[in-house]
Amino acid sequence: MSRAIQKPVRTARTTARNRRAARIHQAARIHQAARSRRAARARSGQWAAWAFLAPVVLYLLVFYAYPLYRNIELSLRNYTVRSFVRGDAPFAGFANYARVFADATFGPALWHTVVFTLVSLAFQFAIGLALALFFLKNFRLSATLRGLFLVPWLLPLIVSASTWSWMLNSDSGVVNAALSWLGIGPVNWLTSPDWSLWSVIIANIWIGIPFNLVVLYSGLQAISPAIYEAAALDGANGWQRFWRVTFPLLRPVSAITLLLGLVYTLKVFDIIWIMTKGGPSGASTTFATWSYRLGFGNLVPSFGPGAAVGNLLIVMALVFGLVYIRAQRRQVPA
Repeated sequence: MSRAIQKPVRTARTTARNRRAARIHQAARIHQAARSRRAARARSGQWAAWAFLAPVVLYLLVFYAYPLYRNIELSLRNYTVRSFVRGDAPFAGFANYARVFADATFGPALWHTVVFTLVSLAFQFAIGLALALFFLKNFRLSATLRGLFLVPWLLPLIVSASTWSWMLNSDSGVVNAALSWLGIGPVNWLTSPDWSLWSVIIANIWIGIPFNLVVLYSGLQAISPAIYEAAALDGANGWQRFWRVTFPLLRPVSAITLLLGLVYTLKVFDIIWIMTKGGPSGASTTFATWSYRLGFGNLVPSFGPGAAVGNLLIVMALVFGLVYIRAQRRQVPA
């Protein structure tokens, strides 16, 4: 009798074990299929990501990486017009850089580049910030005036530079006409070695103000009015609110504005070349105009030294960019 009972029990246990094994096997197959589907979706997502990145990568390679490589290669070889066409220029190493450093134009051009860049940045940022604070207060025709201030930014550089050349003309310019009306003698803005650099600086400041205005105005709008209300309740006056609230909170926007302005100002060529061509006697020559004159401004072009001067500009911009990145990393997150 006990054997008759034990046999069905063993059969039931075996059946239960087989069912559990089948369920486990089925669950494993389902899990494996799910993993395969997830892997397939991940691969398709990666291919889609690369498909979206491909145009940007191609653009950067064609318009940035390759020109940079060619400029470095030009600066390391002794190119002439013939060797430039044939592509058989001999390797010169750093001889072109030594030639640039030994040139009498290097010191004045470096000084003019530094003065042009720093003075332009300082006034563009200060005037742009003042206008941004002014337009932060809503009043009638505020939007219209903001739009009018964008005109210098929207005009082609050749138009802006030509307009300033006419305004600063020694004989028929409106600036000298206004000075004579005030009883001041005429100034040779574009033909005097003492004034030519300041003339192009004034024009560049006028062109760069709208960019600073737009970016800083957007940064000011991101600051909550509640912070100003709390500062006012604590007894802070207008200057204290600006110096201890506005300026610190605007620091990230200010940093990127100054960095972009620096990179743009370092490479300014159109305004200087149209207004003074770097003269008179090199009084307004910067690295940008010197590089162009070496490479394209003479009957016998010096491609190697011209490329070397251009690379010096790139290094200057890169140094300031690295300084900005390092400063950003040092900031303690709020």
